[in-house]
Amino acid sequence: MTAAGLSAYESIRRASLEFIDGEKLDPGTDDGRIASLVAHAVEQYQAQAHQGAAGLRTLRDPNEMARRVLRSITGFGPLTELFQRPEIEEIFIEGERVTYIDGDGRLQSLATPTTEEETTQVVGRLLAQTDRHLDTASPIVQARVLDDSARLTAVIPPVSDKVSATIRRYALRRETLSYLVELGSLSPQAAGFLWAVMQGTTSVLCSGPPGAGKTSLLSALLDASPATHCVRCVEEVRELHVPLSPHSSYYEARPSGLDGRGEISLRTLVKLVLAMRPDRIVVGEVRGSEAFELTRAANAGCGFCCTVHANSARDALNALVNAALMAGENVTESIVRKVFASTIDFVVHLDRDATTRVGDSLRRQTMEILAVAPALSDDFTTEPIFVREAIGKPLLWTGALPPEPITARIDAAIGDRFTLRAICEGTVNPL
Repeated sequence: MTAAGLSAYESIRRASLEFIDGEKLDPGTDDGRIASLVAHAVEQYQAQAHQGAAGLRTLRDPNEMARRVLRSITGFGPLTELFQRPEIEEIFIEGERVTYIDGDGRLQSLATPTTEEETTQVVGRLLAQTDRHLDTASPIVQARVLDDSARLTAVIPPVSDKVSATIRRYALRRETLSYLVELGSLSPQAAGFLWAVMQGTTSVLCSGPPGAGKTSLLSALLDASPATHCVRCVEEVRELHVPLSPHSSYYEARPSGLDGRGEISLRTLVKLVLAMRPDRIVVGEVRGSEAFELTRAANAGCGFCCTVHANSARDALNALVNAALMAGENVTESIVRKVFASTIDFVVHLDRDATTRVGDSLRRQTMEILAVAPALSDDFTTEPIFVREAIGKPLLWTGALPPEPITARIDAAIGDRFTLRAICEGTVNPL
């Protein structure tokens, strides 16, 4: 395509990139020289426009154009400002279109125009500082980016029609159960209940649809863990950043290299930490065969926490069973169900508003907390402890307590100051 067929911005940007490629400059280190070449490209374009070149219009503000093009090449183009705003938690790229969720949970569109070529370059620059690759041989990637402050998930053709990426910013605030009460996700009684649950070596499953706040809740649960507990956290791509006790640690899976070797799977990491005397194993997100390794947690005598995508708390239990069966081990579904029924103590389910229009607010709230009782049949036996009828309604205690063995174990863990019943009734608040 000729310069006349392009916008002024894209024409100058392409000319600048040709100059940079010709001199083999590095946008990460040669910014001074690159700034000179961009200024030259702007002057060249302006001169051609003054001479009446077909389709070219003179620039109203050449200096602003130079700043915009330079930001695109040495920074992140129109997304630079979004990355600098800490309140923005998610950014979505679909070809040339960019949307984001602002600090009030509203879906917004980026006002600055951009192109698919430019957004693809942004994704490439984000990956440049990682050991992950995105090309036709590896068209899907997940990586920690922006100095480990965000998670990038990106897909390019031939898997997708165009570049498709989501950038999830890790919250800079410290997520706690008290903070989730302030946000309206938890009631004070439910937050106190979950604090008590985390004082023992219980197992908790956090469920919900994407974007419901599962990772935030898991972070708050980890924050409530006693400093004496040894916690081992494993994730596909690390999102949890809660300070842990000195004898706890985080582990991150690794994809295979370009030669097809060197992969370290989530399942491998769960096997690893089972041998490291954990009080609790934490799996950031259970998707597949790593769930089978969690059935071994019961034999190891430790608790675990994990998140799973599901539409309800009971669906989450079935989703975990199905994930465990993906391991292909020679075990039946009924055996896996019985193991999880004796291992999982609680399921906390979250939900969010359906964002249907740009500008809509987004609410994330805990919908139910279920206790899992020892199986009385082939299916799970559960008891609702806290229930919210719908988003926006109050999260209420049902009057029930977990099965006596679990309640006694939690009461023993929290000591003489509180009882689980008093916390649920709201007569005491441990937070």
